[in-house]
Amino acid sequence: MRKLKLDELNRATVDEFKAQDKLPVAVVLDNVRSMHNIGSIFRTSDGFAVKQICLCGITAQPPHREIEKTALGATQSVNWTYYETPLQAVEQLRNDGYQIIAIEQAENSTMLHEFKPAEDGKYALIFGNEVNGVSDEVMQAIDACIEIPQFGTKHSFNIVVSAGIVLWDFFAKMAI
Repeated sequence: MRKLKLDELNRATVDEFKAQDKLPVAVVLDNVRSMHNIGSIFRTSDGFAVKQICLCGITAQPPHREIEKTALGATQSVNWTYYETPLQAVEQLRNDGYQIIAIEQAENSTMLHEFKPAEDGKYALIFGNEVNGVSDEVMQAIDACIEIPQFGTKHSFNIVVSAGIVLWDFFAKMAI
């Protein structure tokens, strides 16, 4: 087996990416503190053709050298907006027809593998702070909560791992 060279991957240009169909998902970052995590989520969102990213609260914004270390240019391809609070993002996304879903461990959450997105649905997926998770005020404003099943000794996945797992699942189930 031969590994493909970069020029054999036939990746879209930034302009082609911006024009292509997108996964009807908005990623909402609720006070994410690590710029490496932010950059990695940009890169993952680019990989799954996510519609947009909402950066909220203390979440840093591009352009920033520390974000670019892991984003590798994805801040140029993925549409993003900054909101002073995650509740402002939630309100805007709800007005735009998105179902608001926290990715969190909570009472009455739905396990990821059991969640069935609607074919014509639009989803805002909220990922919380690395230490505190999705903020309590946002948890009061959500429509649903999805939990990633875990079977080890740790209590949670890193936010970037969580985003990768959930975005892949939505991509596979919604297949744009």
